Amino acid sequence: LESIMASIEARKPDFDAFIEPQKKYADYVIEVLPTQLDPEDKKTLRVRGIQKKGVADFNPTYLFDEGSEITWVPSADKLSTPAPGMKLAYIQEQYFGNDVAVLEMDGSFDNIQELVYVESNLGNTNSKFYGEVTQAMLSLADSPGSNNGTGLMQTLAAFAIRELYNKKSAAAKLAATTAAAAA
Repeated sequence: LESIMASIEARKPDFDAFIEPQKKYADYVIEVLPTQLDPEDKKTLRVRGIQKKGVADFNPTYLFDEGSEITWVPSADKLSTPAPGMKLAYIQEQYFGNDVAVLEMDGSFDNIQELVYVESNLGNTNSKFYGEVTQAMLSLADSPGSNNGTGLMQTLAAFAIRELYNKKSAAAKLAATTAAAAA
């Protein structure tokens, strides 16, 4: 942990100079923060998927009810989590002057297969079928973050990018077909 922290600190000047200034232009930002579940816990992460509203061909992922504000602690009978547990939230806020929807996961889970319980309460995941988010997480089960919000938010971001690409590709194909027919 100490070597990781030292590596992060060594890269902080580059982050401050090159990454931080770009965040205000991003449509999707993943923030990785210390947990709020236990102030003594230095290993558990709180991860926020910050999704800009009003972006063409993009609909933010939400928890339970789009546009609402929700904090949810999943049932321990349906989702096994190590201490200090897990809490999910969906809130609306301003981020660099933009309206955003924030999906947050604080904590981790023991069994990735049980993530389907969380997935069943998410909307606009851009998945092609029910369970695809969980399936994608399972395919990376041995990767760092596969049991916490970093993996979940990266998976949701990847699905959003895939969906955006498919929409843009379909629009370009239609435009090309229409132009060819008019010629």
